[in-house]
Amino acid sequence: MNIRNLLITATTVTTLIAAPLAIADDHKKKADAKNVVEIAASNDSFSTLVAAVKAAGLAEALSGDGPFTIFAPTNDAFEKLPEGTVESLLKPENKDKLTKILKLHVVGAKVMAADVKPGDVDTLAGESVKIAVADGNVTVNGAKVVKTDIAGTNGVIHVIDTVILPTS
Repeated sequence: MNIRNLLITATTVTTLIAAPLAIADDHKKKADAKNVVEIAASNDSFSTLVAAVKAAGLAEALSGDGPFTIFAPTNDAFEKLPEGTVESLLKPENKDKLTKILKLHVVGAKVMAADVKPGDVDTLAGESVKIAVADGNVTVNGAKVVKTDIAGTNGVIHVIDTVILPTS
């Protein structure tokens, strides 16, 4: 066997081995890729938020193409609300109020932390929220952003420490 045939054989063997590995790796990446709702649902810290999103009937919409930026309050953030508030909001008769509160946490664009600028930002609730930056801290209507850039297939989640409530 000459050098040329040896190189062709080696290349063919390498391709035959590498191709399935590349396909498997690509499949794993697709399987690991989650939308913003799936990311929240896979994290116990967002169980109250996920329950609220489902009760408001927003899970399907927020699982769509997006892009979305979600300012996601943790369970601890919901616990800061007056006693009984969450339970009351989850009742079917309060679905409209709950929906407005949740949409106040969603911007119809994917905004990574590096792109955040101070000012008013329109939300899906039809009301704007005020983004402030001071001493390296970002707040949204006073809620402190405690973790940023949890990227999903249809947007990004920024974790906040307080539930944002409508002004009206």
